[in-house]
Amino acid sequence: MASSGCLVSEQKPNGFDFDLCKRNAWLEKQGLQTLKPWSTGTTICGVVYKDGVVLGADTRSTAGETVADKNCEKIHYMAPNIYCCGAGTAADTENVTGMISSQLELHRFRTNRESRVVTSLTLLKSHLFRYQGYISAALVLGGVDCKGPHLFTVFPHGSTDALPFCTMGSGSLNAMAVYESGYKEDMSKAEAMELTKRAIRAGIFNDLGSGSNVDLCVITSEGAEYLRNVDMPNPRTFTAVPKPFARGTTPVLKSKELRVPSLESRVTIESQEGDVATAMDTT
Repeated sequence: MASSGCLVSEQKPNGFDFDLCKRNAWLEKQGLQTLKPWSTGTTICGVVYKDGVVLGADTRSTAGETVADKNCEKIHYMAPNIYCCGAGTAADTENVTGMISSQLELHRFRTNRESRVVTSLTLLKSHLFRYQGYISAALVLGGVDCKGPHLFTVFPHGSTDALPFCTMGSGSLNAMAVYESGYKEDMSKAEAMELTKRAIRAGIFNDLGSGSNVDLCVITSEGAEYLRNVDMPNPRTFTAVPKPFARGTTPVLKSKELRVPSLESRVTIESQEGDVATAMDTT
């Protein structure tokens, strides 16, 4: 009986596959220089008050040890009643929030209803969990829907927390100290905005990765209000260019006329036949 010539590929066992990890370790032993991770810097936070949610963020964007942008936007639109602060890699936070925002818009068209904050949370954490933390996006999600105000933190691996106030980013510990010392239940809008502003300022002045200005977003049942640069503790300044003096501004106290003597130079050119030519040049 002739055997069939079909080839059966080896079936890999279920679970995580560490073949690529072993390959990377082998390449490092062979002398391959791997890319070093960059430390990202941000201070983002949020707090729930009596009638809604206040989100806050700084505006400094860094590339390693270099300040790339001093007035960037870190509070992203998700829905008319939902906004999201992003910390981590700018490309990841912008693309993840933009993708979920488009899905929420399609859902509103299909159902003809307002987007729920928990719907946005489920879409975000499902997408991040699928990539096991390789998407560098740490998020603070806030919004108001038919169930009231909501505030969530979403970690890059997909885990979430529901809290009355929260902070994320490299300056999160500084901002959390302000929240823990000044938070109280049933705060007014002005008190929540002032507390969030102080929390972001704490991150700006105590974290090298955070800086520049303070952005706020106030979300209520009536809508959202995005406030850019509500506080500028470190305004960007430029060195003034010196202005030239107009002719005649400074009086002439003394003048002296100098005559430059003329210089004569002689150039002797000798040809191959032995003829000599002399040229006079006066400058």
